[in-house]
Amino acid sequence: MFGLTRAKKTATALAATAAAAATALIGVSPTAVAAPQPIVGGSTTTTTSYPFMMQITDSSQNQFCGGTLVSATKVVTAAHCMVGETTSSVRVVGGRTYRNGTNGTVSRVSKIWIHPSYTDATNGDDVAVLTLSTSMPYTTAPYVSSSQTGVYAAGTTARILGWGTTSAGGSSSNQLRTATVPIVSNSSCASSYGSDFIASDMVCAGYTSGGVDTCQGDSGGPLLVGGVLAGITSWGEGCAAAGYPGVYTRLTTFSSLVTAQVNS
Repeated sequence: MFGLTRAKKTATALAATAAAAATALIGVSPTAVAAPQPIVGGSTTTTTSYPFMMQITDSSQNQFCGGTLVSATKVVTAAHCMVGETTSSVRVVGGRTYRNGTNGTVSRVSKIWIHPSYTDATNGDDVAVLTLSTSMPYTTAPYVSSSQTGVYAAGTTARILGWGTTSAGGSSSNQLRTATVPIVSNSSCASSYGSDFIASDMVCAGYTSGGVDTCQGDSGGPLLVGGVLAGITSWGEGCAAAGYPGVYTRLTTFSSLVTAQVNS
């Protein structure tokens, strides 16, 4: 375990679920997690450009994680986002570019599926699927099949999205942000994270020099390769720190489980 492991769930949400979810990803003490953290080193964008990008909020519509719409009533997110949550405590908001907006479509959640083996993000299995009570009228994102492992070739450009903070220890972004990062080889990621990196369950993306990354508040959002959902924002050491790329759920490993939930 590392000194400032970042869960990408916002600090407010972390504090609310800390007792129920004292995991490595949510990670360290609330004082160490400090402020919520949006995409570091990115640029602003809109949900018109990325209509499948969902805000996951509390019942008062305060955004704390992201998610990806993969069918009209199914959203893929991170398991650690859902620890300690219930169907009554969560909302999903589509078509809302700004965290403080009032537009878009708000849905209650009728079912939360968390990978049954999930314990914390550094142990892998960091995937969850939400079933919505209201269909979302937005374009969905395709996601990888179990055989599409080639999307993780080192150097491949991936896109990240979120409302998290723009600097470590900063404040959350009001507007959706995006950035591109290269996929990192398994060997390089293992050099950074040691035994906490599980190649079967995780993939790393980021620059050796740092500077561009997801951070708290971006949890559960997509890692897109060629417009296809290939990963889920999961964890990492600090935010945009040199030598510590972001860690994402390797979705090919869990694709069949996700499909089972999407079709249920």
